[in-house]
Amino acid sequence: MPEICRFYGIRIEMFFLDHGIPHFHVRYGEYTAKIAIESLQIIRGVLPRRAYRLTTEWAVLHRDELMRNWQRTQAGQSAFSIDPLT
Repeated sequence: MPEICRFYGIRIEMFFLDHGIPHFHVRYGEYTAKIAIESLQIIRGVLPRRAYRLTTEWAVLHRDELMRNWQRTQAGQSAFSIDPLT
């Protein structure tokens, strides 16, 4: 699964040709979650409160880029990197 960003130990990834509503995957230590791009709600999995807060803060700043990456990966194209939260 291509990594599109990494910050504060949080890894953001997107699958090629993934199904369902536009979303991204998050890994933080032993935690994993799938988060909807539009609502930023956790669809599946769990994250510690701080990791979820940082992830949603980042996603709000980069929502348009996330949607462009979603469209690219749905077309079988490579996702581009997105700047981390600093």
